[in-house]
Amino acid sequence: MSQSGILKRSTLLIHGSIGMPLAVIGYPLVVYLPPFYAGELGINMGLVALVLVLARFSDVITDPLIGTISDRKPTRFGRRKPWIFFGTPLVILGTVMLFMPPDGVGVGHLLLWTVLMYLGWTMVTLPYGAWGAELSPVYHQRSRVTASREGYVLIGLFLAALAPAIVQAMIARFAEGHTDGFFMQFIIWLLGTDGELSMGYGPILGGMAWLFIVTLPITVFLALTFVREAPPKTVEKTDWRKGLKVLKYNAPFKRMMLMLLIVVTGESFRNALSVFFMQHVLQIQAYIGLMYLIYFGIGILGIPFWLILGKKIGKHKAFCVAVGVSSVSILGMFALQAGQVVPFAIMFALKGFCFAAFQFLPLAMLADIVDLDTARSKEHRTGLFFAMSGMAQKLAMALGLGLSLGLLWLVGFDAQASVHDDGQLMALRVLYILGPVALYLLAFAIAWKYPLTSERHDKIHRWIMRRNARLQLEPQQP
Repeated sequence: MSQSGILKRSTLLIHGSIGMPLAVIGYPLVVYLPPFYAGELGINMGLVALVLVLARFSDVITDPLIGTISDRKPTRFGRRKPWIFFGTPLVILGTVMLFMPPDGVGVGHLLLWTVLMYLGWTMVTLPYGAWGAELSPVYHQRSRVTASREGYVLIGLFLAALAPAIVQAMIARFAEGHTDGFFMQFIIWLLGTDGELSMGYGPILGGMAWLFIVTLPITVFLALTFVREAPPKTVEKTDWRKGLKVLKYNAPFKRMMLMLLIVVTGESFRNALSVFFMQHVLQIQAYIGLMYLIYFGIGILGIPFWLILGKKIGKHKAFCVAVGVSSVSILGMFALQAGQVVPFAIMFALKGFCFAAFQFLPLAMLADIVDLDTARSKEHRTGLFFAMSGMAQKLAMALGLGLSLGLLWLVGFDAQASVHDDGQLMALRVLYILGPVALYLLAFAIAWKYPLTSERHDKIHRWIMRRNARLQLEPQQP
């Protein structure tokens, strides 16, 4: 990083790369894991929802703890890097046990390994997010950091969508009797059982698990080796209780947290039902992998648009535009009937185009909020802020997942059944469409009046720079 806070492109590319493998398993946890455990392993859908919600409650303890310790406990290797290093093998182990479980597993297996995987996830993602926010103090450089990371996230999501498409294609070829060839034999060895490739979500999850196992250690090694941490700047140590009290009186942070909590709940609510909607309402199960390829492919193309729009009208207003367009695209799905692949693909792609804004704009706004706290408190509590936002996102994901699956279970929807009555299908349609849209519109109303604009942040940043320069000129106390 230069003295002006301008980051090298190589720094952005290497640091952001960790987002790619994290996304490979992040989305399938919500999209594919519930139908796999409820539909194929036969665990009651209500229990699956309950377990996934309970597992997230551990983050209430681990997120603030890890965020505060990583702020206050520097090591010779940095404050953030050791957490990422030790969290990597834990999240890999948890992913393997969840995505490729042994035969005969039950609710206890799902709960244990979800909790451990989430712990490893927190150890990696929370310090990683705080590290990125500290790479540069400049408003629009932070957008570049976040856009780079979320660009890799979208690439990871694209790969996570590509894996099901490839696996489904290989399963179809296997079913047709095409079992020869090196690639086919490799897929059978990697994802098959007793020399067979079975239909279902198990091989899909296995493919994504292997992709994660290979890519996460490589990207972590590159980032830890070639990207420096910003030096610690905390003036005085603050315990987490005082930090939480400060957050209580930070109006932009409270508004951003509420906005994030609502929109992530809506996203998680919709994501958990997407596979069920495509499989049972539209009856296009063979095209699910292709739909997600389109979704995330368009999302990657949308990154420059949302970055430019955020510069022109402000991050919060660009976020509102994305929320509004997403709502319109989802409402259009209400009229779709079974077999209408192309109309659904168009609406799904439009939602995917907005997904990029959902990914990086709130995190870029959070980095600006840290500066407001620094101006007021003379401290740098980046880890604490990202811990609180991370906890809110995880609880929102659990809330959306639990609500959607729980409501689907209450209307009597059986994930293992191949045929459902009209009432159950209509309930699934209403939940998938109207549930998230109601939450999106509420998030829109909250985000529109977000007070920390680019102009206000520039004033805050200049004031911090002047204060730091003045402190450097003052004589040090003996």
